[in-house]
Amino acid sequence: MRVLVVGGGGREHALVLGLVRDPQVTAVIAAPGNPGIAEVAQVRAIDPMRVEEVARLAVEVEADLVVVGPEAPLVAGAADAVRAKGIPVFGPSAAAARIEGSKDFAKQIMVRAGVPTARAYTCTTADEVAHALDTFGAPYVVKDDGLAAGKGVVVTEDRDAALRHAAGCARVVVEEFLDGPEVSLFVVTDGENARPLLPAQDFKRIGDGDTGPNTGGMGAYAPLPWAPPELVDHVMETVVHPTLRQMRAEGYRFEGLLYVGLAITKAGPKVIEFNCRFGDPETQSVLALLETPLGGLLHAAATHTLAEHPELHWADGSAVTVVVAGAGYPEQARTGDAISGAEGLIHAGTVRDGHGVLRSSGGRVLCATATGHDLAAARAAAYELAAQVDLPGGQYRTDIALAAQEGRVVSPWS
Repeated sequence: MRVLVVGGGGREHALVLGLVRDPQVTAVIAAPGNPGIAEVAQVRAIDPMRVEEVARLAVEVEADLVVVGPEAPLVAGAADAVRAKGIPVFGPSAAAARIEGSKDFAKQIMVRAGVPTARAYTCTTADEVAHALDTFGAPYVVKDDGLAAGKGVVVTEDRDAALRHAAGCARVVVEEFLDGPEVSLFVVTDGENARPLLPAQDFKRIGDGDTGPNTGGMGAYAPLPWAPPELVDHVMETVVHPTLRQMRAEGYRFEGLLYVGLAITKAGPKVIEFNCRFGDPETQSVLALLETPLGGLLHAAATHTLAEHPELHWADGSAVTVVVAGAGYPEQARTGDAISGAEGLIHAGTVRDGHGVLRSSGGRVLCATATGHDLAAARAAAYELAAQVDLPGGQYRTDIALAAQEGRVVSPWS
Protein backbone atom coordinates (compact mmCIF):
# COMPACT_ATOMS: atom_id res chain seq x y z
CA MET A 1 0.00 0.00 0.00
CA ARG A 2 1.32 3.40 -1.06
CA VAL A 3 0.27 6.24 1.27
CA LEU A 4 0.36 9.99 0.63
CA VAL A 5 0.37 12.10 3.80
CA VAL A 6 -0.63 15.73 3.31
CA GLY A 7 1.01 18.18 5.71
CA GLY A 8 4.38 18.89 7.24
CA GLY A 9 4.08 19.37 10.99
CA GLY A 10 4.62 17.31 14.11
CA ARG A 11 1.31 15.52 13.71
CA GLU A 12 2.23 14.45 10.18
CA HIS A 13 5.71 13.32 11.27
CA ALA A 14 4.07 11.12 13.92
CA LEU A 15 1.65 9.73 11.34
CA VAL A 16 4.48 8.98 8.93
CA LEU A 17 6.44 7.19 11.66
CA GLY A 18 3.38 5.08 12.41
CA LEU A 19 2.79 4.30 8.75
CA VAL A 20 6.35 3.23 7.97
CA ARG A 21 6.09 0.67 10.79
CA ASP A 22 3.11 -0.97 9.06
CA PRO A 23 4.37 -4.00 7.07
CA GLN A 24 1.56 -3.53 4.53
CA VAL A 25 2.75 -0.01 3.69
CA THR A 26 5.29 -0.19 0.88
CA ALA A 27 5.90 3.55 0.45
CA VAL A 28 5.07 6.79 2.24
CA ILE A 29 5.11 10.12 0.42
CA ALA A 30 4.62 13.36 2.37
CA ALA A 31 3.66 16.71 0.89
CA PRO A 32 5.21 19.07 1.75
CA GLY A 33 6.84 17.08 4.59
CA ASN A 34 9.69 18.42 6.73
CA PRO A 35 13.35 17.51 7.38
CA GLY A 36 12.43 14.89 9.96
CA ILE A 37 9.91 13.24 7.66
CA ALA A 38 12.48 13.32 4.84
CA GLU A 39 14.66 10.94 6.85
CA VAL A 40 12.07 8.15 6.63
CA ALA A 41 9.83 8.99 3.64
CA GLN A 42 9.73 10.71 0.27
CA VAL A 43 8.77 14.38 0.33
CA ARG A 44 7.16 16.49 -2.37
CA ALA A 45 7.02 20.28 -2.25
CA ILE A 46 3.40 21.28 -2.73
CA ASP A 47 1.01 23.70 -1.07
CA PRO A 48 -1.62 21.60 0.78
CA MET A 49 -4.15 24.41 0.32
CA ARG A 50 -4.07 23.94 -3.46
CA VAL A 51 -6.48 21.04 -3.27
CA GLU A 52 -6.46 20.17 -6.97
CA GLU A 53 -2.66 19.97 -6.80
CA VAL A 54 -3.02 17.53 -3.90
CA ALA A 55 -5.38 15.40 -6.00
CA ARG A 56 -3.03 15.43 -8.99
CA LEU A 57 -0.13 14.34 -6.79
CA ALA A 58 -2.20 11.48 -5.38
CA VAL A 59 -2.77 10.23 -8.92
CA GLU A 60 0.86 10.79 -9.92
CA VAL A 61 2.31 8.76 -7.02
CA GLU A 62 -0.37 6.07 -7.46
CA ALA A 63 -1.50 6.40 -3.89
CA ASP A 64 -3.68 3.67 -2.43
CA LEU A 65 -4.56 5.92 0.49
CA VAL A 66 -4.33 9.65 1.15
CA VAL A 67 -4.20 10.95 4.72
CA VAL A 68 -4.90 14.67 5.04
CA GLY A 69 -3.35 15.89 8.28
CA PRO A 70 -4.11 19.63 8.80
CA GLU A 71 -7.55 21.12 9.24
CA ALA A 72 -7.24 23.98 6.75
CA PRO A 73 -6.87 21.78 3.63
CA LEU A 74 -9.77 19.62 4.86
CA VAL A 75 -12.02 22.66 5.28
CA ALA A 76 -10.87 23.80 1.82
CA GLY A 77 -11.95 20.49 0.25
CA ALA A 78 -8.74 18.48 -0.14
CA ALA A 79 -10.49 15.20 0.68
CA ASP A 80 -13.25 15.94 -1.82
CA ALA A 81 -10.71 16.63 -4.59
CA VAL A 82 -8.90 13.34 -3.97
CA ARG A 83 -12.12 11.31 -3.66
CA ALA A 84 -13.18 12.71 -7.04
CA LYS A 85 -10.16 10.86 -8.47
CA GLY A 86 -11.42 7.57 -7.02
CA ILE A 87 -8.68 7.33 -4.38
CA PRO A 88 -9.52 6.40 -0.76
CA VAL A 89 -9.04 9.32 1.62
CA PHE A 90 -8.74 9.42 5.40
CA GLY A 91 -10.31 12.78 6.16
CA PRO A 92 -13.78 14.37 6.02
CA SER A 93 -15.38 16.27 3.19
CA ALA A 94 -15.37 20.05 3.30
CA ALA A 95 -19.01 19.97 4.36
CA ALA A 96 -18.29 17.62 7.26
CA ALA A 97 -15.06 19.44 8.21
CA ARG A 98 -17.20 22.41 9.21
CA ILE A 99 -17.47 20.62 12.55
CA GLU A 100 -14.10 22.28 13.17
CA GLY A 101 -14.26 25.08 10.62
CA SER A 102 -17.23 26.68 12.38
CA LYS A 103 -17.76 26.58 16.14
CA ASP A 104 -21.36 27.66 15.54
CA PHE A 105 -21.99 24.77 13.14
CA ALA A 106 -20.52 22.29 15.63
CA LYS A 107 -22.63 23.69 18.46
CA GLN A 108 -25.79 23.37 16.37
CA ILE A 109 -24.96 19.75 15.54
CA MET A 110 -24.38 19.00 19.22
CA VAL A 111 -27.64 20.61 20.29
CA ARG A 112 -29.68 18.74 17.68
CA ALA A 113 -27.92 15.47 18.54
CA GLY A 114 -28.50 15.89 22.27
CA VAL A 115 -24.77 15.86 23.02
CA PRO A 116 -23.75 17.20 26.45
CA THR A 117 -21.95 20.51 25.97
CA ALA A 118 -21.73 24.04 27.33
CA ARG A 119 -24.56 26.49 26.85
CA ALA A 120 -23.56 29.09 24.28
CA TYR A 121 -24.49 32.14 22.23
CA THR A 122 -23.25 32.92 18.73
CA CYS A 123 -22.53 36.65 18.48
CA THR A 124 -21.77 39.07 15.67
CA THR A 125 -22.04 42.42 17.49
CA ALA A 126 -20.42 43.94 20.57
CA ASP A 127 -23.80 44.22 22.29
CA GLU A 128 -24.50 40.53 21.73
CA VAL A 129 -21.09 39.63 23.12
CA ALA A 130 -21.60 41.80 26.20
CA HIS A 131 -25.00 40.23 26.86
CA ALA A 132 -23.59 36.72 26.53
CA LEU A 133 -20.65 37.46 28.83
CA ASP A 134 -22.98 38.87 31.48
CA THR A 135 -25.34 35.92 31.16
CA PHE A 136 -22.65 33.33 31.89
CA GLY A 137 -20.30 35.36 34.08
CA ALA A 138 -16.61 34.71 34.69
CA PRO A 139 -14.53 32.86 33.72
CA TYR A 140 -15.38 34.11 30.24
CA VAL A 141 -15.00 31.76 27.26
CA VAL A 142 -14.86 33.40 23.83
CA LYS A 143 -14.17 31.37 20.69
CA ASP A 144 -13.46 32.62 17.19
CA ASP A 145 -16.07 30.93 15.02
CA GLY A 146 -13.53 30.08 12.30
CA LEU A 147 -10.19 28.29 12.13
CA ALA A 148 -7.51 29.88 14.28
CA ALA A 149 -4.73 27.26 14.46
CA GLY A 150 -5.69 26.27 17.98
CA LYS A 151 -5.31 29.82 19.28
CA GLY A 152 -8.75 31.33 18.68
CA VAL A 153 -10.03 30.72 22.20
CA VAL A 154 -9.72 33.04 25.18
CA VAL A 155 -10.61 31.89 28.69
CA THR A 156 -10.24 34.77 31.13
CA GLU A 157 -11.55 36.42 34.29
CA ASP A 158 -11.02 39.79 32.57
CA ARG A 159 -14.23 40.95 30.89
CA ASP A 160 -12.39 43.65 28.90
CA ALA A 161 -9.93 41.04 27.57
CA ALA A 162 -12.88 38.89 26.48
CA LEU A 163 -14.46 41.85 24.71
CA ARG A 164 -11.18 42.72 22.97
CA HIS A 165 -10.78 39.16 21.68
CA ALA A 166 -14.34 39.16 20.37
CA ALA A 167 -13.80 42.50 18.66
CA GLY A 168 -10.97 40.97 16.62
CA CYS A 169 -13.24 38.23 15.22
CA ALA A 170 -16.03 38.46 12.68
CA ARG A 171 -18.20 36.07 14.66
CA VAL A 172 -17.68 34.40 18.02
CA VAL A 173 -19.24 31.74 20.17
CA VAL A 174 -19.48 32.74 23.84
CA GLU A 175 -19.89 29.77 26.15
CA GLU A 176 -20.36 29.02 29.80
CA PHE A 177 -17.14 27.81 31.43
CA LEU A 178 -16.86 24.05 31.94
CA ASP A 179 -14.92 23.19 35.06
CA GLY A 180 -12.93 19.96 35.35
CA PRO A 181 -9.89 18.24 33.83
CA GLU A 182 -9.78 18.19 30.03
CA VAL A 183 -9.46 15.09 27.86
CA SER A 184 -8.76 14.58 24.16
CA LEU A 185 -10.32 11.50 22.60
CA PHE A 186 -9.48 10.59 18.99
CA VAL A 187 -12.03 8.46 17.15
CA VAL A 188 -11.33 6.77 13.81
CA THR A 189 -14.58 6.50 11.87
CA ASP A 190 -15.95 5.58 8.46
CA GLY A 191 -19.04 7.66 9.13
CA GLU A 192 -21.00 4.90 10.82
CA ASN A 193 -18.59 2.60 12.64
CA ALA A 194 -16.07 4.11 15.04
CA ARG A 195 -12.97 3.01 16.94
CA PRO A 196 -11.69 5.12 19.84
CA LEU A 197 -7.98 5.55 20.43
CA LEU A 198 -6.43 6.05 23.87
CA PRO A 199 -7.61 9.17 25.70
CA ALA A 200 -4.93 11.81 26.14
CA GLN A 201 -4.48 15.17 27.80
CA ASP A 202 -2.70 18.18 26.32
CA PHE A 203 -1.42 21.46 27.74
CA LYS A 204 -2.42 24.64 25.92
CA ARG A 205 -0.83 27.41 28.00
CA ILE A 206 2.73 28.45 27.29
CA GLY A 207 3.94 28.41 30.89
CA ASP A 208 4.28 26.00 33.78
CA GLY A 209 1.21 25.77 35.97
CA ASP A 210 -1.01 26.58 32.99
CA THR A 211 0.05 30.23 32.92
CA GLY A 212 0.38 32.64 30.03
CA PRO A 213 -1.40 32.74 26.67
CA ASN A 214 -2.89 29.82 24.78
CA THR A 215 -0.76 27.99 22.22
CA GLY A 216 -1.31 25.21 19.72
CA GLY A 217 -0.22 22.81 22.48
CA MET A 218 2.94 22.52 24.57
CA GLY A 219 2.81 18.83 25.44
CA ALA A 220 0.64 15.80 26.04
CA TYR A 221 0.51 12.37 27.63
CA ALA A 222 -1.44 9.15 27.29
CA PRO A 223 -3.17 7.19 28.68
CA LEU A 224 -4.83 8.90 31.66
CA PRO A 225 -4.25 7.07 34.96
CA TRP A 226 -6.87 9.20 36.71
CA ALA A 227 -9.71 8.74 34.19
CA PRO A 228 -12.73 6.61 35.19
CA PRO A 229 -12.56 3.21 33.45
CA GLU A 230 -15.97 3.76 31.84
CA LEU A 231 -15.02 7.13 30.33
CA VAL A 232 -14.39 6.06 26.74
CA ASP A 233 -17.48 3.84 26.47
CA HIS A 234 -19.61 6.61 27.97
CA VAL A 235 -18.30 9.21 25.50
CA MET A 236 -18.81 6.87 22.57
CA GLU A 237 -22.43 6.33 23.63
CA THR A 238 -23.38 9.88 24.58
CA VAL A 239 -21.22 11.94 22.20
CA VAL A 240 -19.61 10.11 19.29
CA HIS A 241 -22.40 7.93 17.94
CA PRO A 242 -25.12 10.60 18.38
CA THR A 243 -22.90 13.09 16.53
CA LEU A 244 -22.15 10.69 13.69
CA ARG A 245 -25.86 9.85 13.37
CA GLN A 246 -26.78 13.53 13.27
CA MET A 247 -24.13 14.27 10.67
CA ARG A 248 -25.42 11.44 8.47
CA ALA A 249 -29.01 12.56 8.91
CA GLU A 250 -28.16 16.09 7.80
CA GLY A 251 -26.16 14.91 4.79
CA TYR A 252 -22.68 15.56 6.21
CA ARG A 253 -21.38 12.03 6.72
CA PHE A 254 -18.16 12.39 8.72
CA GLU A 255 -15.31 10.10 7.65
CA GLY A 256 -11.84 10.29 9.11
CA LEU A 257 -10.67 11.37 12.55
CA LEU A 258 -13.18 12.94 14.90
CA TYR A 259 -11.35 14.72 17.71
CA VAL A 260 -13.50 15.09 20.80
CA GLY A 261 -12.28 17.70 23.29
CA LEU A 262 -13.94 17.13 26.66
CA ALA A 263 -14.22 18.63 30.11
CA ILE A 264 -14.87 16.07 32.83
CA THR A 265 -17.39 17.90 35.00
CA LYS A 266 -19.25 16.74 38.11
CA ALA A 267 -22.24 16.06 35.84
CA GLY A 268 -20.14 13.96 33.48
CA PRO A 269 -18.10 14.52 30.30
CA LYS A 270 -19.17 17.52 28.22
CA VAL A 271 -17.85 18.52 24.81
CA ILE A 272 -15.67 21.61 24.64
CA GLU A 273 -14.98 21.30 20.92
CA PHE A 274 -14.80 18.98 17.95
CA ASN A 275 -11.90 18.90 15.50
CA CYS A 276 -11.86 17.19 12.12
CA ARG A 277 -8.32 15.75 12.34
CA PHE A 278 -5.69 14.32 14.65
CA GLY A 279 -4.72 16.74 17.43
CA ASP A 280 -1.21 18.05 17.82
CA PRO A 281 0.67 17.21 20.07
CA GLU A 282 -1.59 14.44 21.45
CA THR A 283 -1.10 12.41 18.27
CA GLN A 284 2.59 12.01 19.04
CA SER A 285 1.84 10.40 22.41
CA VAL A 286 -1.14 8.29 21.35
CA LEU A 287 0.47 6.80 18.23
CA ALA A 288 3.66 6.01 20.16
CA LEU A 289 1.62 3.38 22.04
CA LEU A 290 -0.41 1.97 19.13
CA GLU A 291 0.66 -1.56 18.20
CA THR A 292 -2.07 -2.16 15.60
CA PRO A 293 -0.74 -1.35 12.10
CA LEU A 294 -1.76 2.24 11.38
CA GLY A 295 -2.07 2.02 7.60
CA GLY A 296 -4.59 -0.80 7.73
CA LEU A 297 -6.68 1.04 10.31
CA LEU A 298 -6.85 4.28 8.34
CA HIS A 299 -7.49 2.43 5.07
CA ALA A 300 -10.40 0.56 6.66
CA ALA A 301 -11.98 3.86 7.66
CA ALA A 302 -11.39 5.34 4.21
CA THR A 303 -12.98 2.34 2.47
CA HIS A 304 -15.98 1.92 4.82
CA THR A 305 -14.75 -1.45 6.10
CA LEU A 306 -14.00 -0.41 9.69
CA ALA A 307 -16.57 -2.88 11.06
CA GLU A 308 -14.39 -5.71 9.77
CA HIS A 309 -11.15 -4.36 11.25
CA PRO A 310 -9.68 -6.24 14.24
CA GLU A 311 -9.73 -4.71 17.72
CA LEU A 312 -6.94 -2.25 18.43
CA HIS A 313 -3.91 -3.29 20.49
CA TRP A 314 -1.84 -0.98 22.65
CA ALA A 315 1.57 -1.17 24.28
CA ASP A 316 1.71 -1.22 28.06
CA GLY A 317 2.97 1.85 29.85
CA SER A 318 2.75 5.55 29.08
CA ALA A 319 3.87 8.10 26.49
CA VAL A 320 4.75 11.75 27.04
CA THR A 321 5.36 14.53 24.51
CA VAL A 322 7.17 17.78 25.36
CA VAL A 323 7.07 20.54 22.75
CA VAL A 324 10.18 22.64 22.23
CA ALA A 325 9.08 26.07 21.00
CA GLY A 326 11.03 28.92 19.48
CA ALA A 327 11.91 32.27 21.07
CA GLY A 328 8.96 34.63 21.34
CA TYR A 329 6.29 31.97 20.89
CA PRO A 330 3.30 32.30 20.89
CA GLU A 331 3.04 36.10 20.56
CA GLN A 332 5.70 36.54 17.87
CA ALA A 333 7.76 33.44 17.23
CA ARG A 334 11.28 33.96 15.93
CA THR A 335 12.32 31.73 13.05
CA GLY A 336 15.57 30.99 11.28
CA ASP A 337 17.54 29.91 14.36
CA ALA A 338 20.02 27.07 13.88
CA ILE A 339 19.15 23.83 15.66
CA SER A 340 21.33 20.99 16.88
CA GLY A 341 20.56 17.98 19.04
CA ALA A 342 17.32 17.15 17.21
CA GLU A 343 18.15 13.46 16.82
CA GLY A 344 15.28 11.26 17.93
CA LEU A 345 12.76 14.12 18.07
CA ILE A 346 9.65 14.67 16.00
CA HIS A 347 9.91 17.70 13.72
CA ALA A 348 7.12 20.27 13.82
CA GLY A 349 8.53 23.57 12.52
CA THR A 350 11.91 22.94 10.94
CA VAL A 351 13.59 23.50 7.58
CA ARG A 352 17.05 22.97 6.09
CA ASP A 353 18.72 25.98 4.56
CA GLY A 354 20.81 25.97 1.39
CA HIS A 355 23.82 24.72 3.35
CA GLY A 356 21.95 21.83 4.94
CA VAL A 357 21.73 23.51 8.36
CA LEU A 358 18.57 22.66 10.32
CA ARG A 359 16.70 25.82 11.30
CA SER A 360 13.45 26.77 13.01
CA SER A 361 10.56 27.64 10.71
CA GLY A 362 7.62 27.89 13.09
CA GLY A 363 6.60 28.55 16.66
CA ARG A 364 6.50 24.93 17.77
CA VAL A 365 9.76 23.53 16.50
CA LEU A 366 10.33 20.00 17.83
CA CYS A 367 8.46 17.40 19.87
CA ALA A 368 10.25 15.17 22.36
CA THR A 369 8.15 12.02 22.59
CA ALA A 370 9.09 9.02 24.69
CA THR A 371 7.49 5.95 26.23
CA GLY A 372 8.11 4.23 29.54
CA HIS A 373 6.73 1.52 31.79
CA ASP A 374 4.86 4.22 33.71
CA LEU A 375 4.27 7.95 33.51
CA ALA A 376 7.36 8.84 35.54
CA ALA A 377 9.63 6.82 33.26
CA ALA A 378 8.05 8.29 30.12
CA ARG A 379 8.40 11.84 31.49
CA ALA A 380 12.03 11.32 32.36
CA ALA A 381 12.82 9.99 28.90
CA ALA A 382 10.90 12.78 27.13
CA TYR A 383 12.64 15.51 29.11
CA GLU A 384 16.00 13.92 28.46
CA LEU A 385 15.29 14.25 24.73
CA ALA A 386 14.10 17.85 25.13
CA ALA A 387 17.21 18.81 27.09
CA GLN A 388 19.52 17.70 24.28
CA VAL A 389 18.10 20.31 21.89
CA ASP A 390 20.22 23.40 21.26
CA LEU A 391 17.91 26.13 19.96
CA PRO A 392 18.69 29.79 20.77
CA GLY A 393 15.83 31.14 22.86
CA GLY A 394 14.12 27.74 22.83
CA GLN A 395 11.55 27.11 25.53
CA TYR A 396 9.49 24.23 26.90
CA ARG A 397 7.29 23.56 29.87
CA THR A 398 8.79 21.53 32.70
CA ASP A 399 5.52 20.24 34.14
CA ILE A 400 3.96 18.20 31.32
CA ALA A 401 2.09 15.27 32.95
CA LEU A 402 3.62 16.08 36.35
CA ALA A 403 0.32 16.52 38.17
CA ALA A 404 -0.94 13.20 36.80
CA GLN A 405 2.32 11.50 37.79
CA GLU A 406 1.96 12.83 41.32
CA GLY A 407 -1.71 11.83 41.57
CA ARG A 408 -2.95 15.43 41.71
CA VAL A 409 -5.46 15.09 38.85
CA VAL A 410 -8.80 13.80 40.07
CA SER A 411 -11.95 13.19 38.06
CA PRO A 412 -14.98 14.88 39.65
CA TRP A 413 -17.19 12.34 37.84
CA SER A 414 -17.24 8.60 38.25
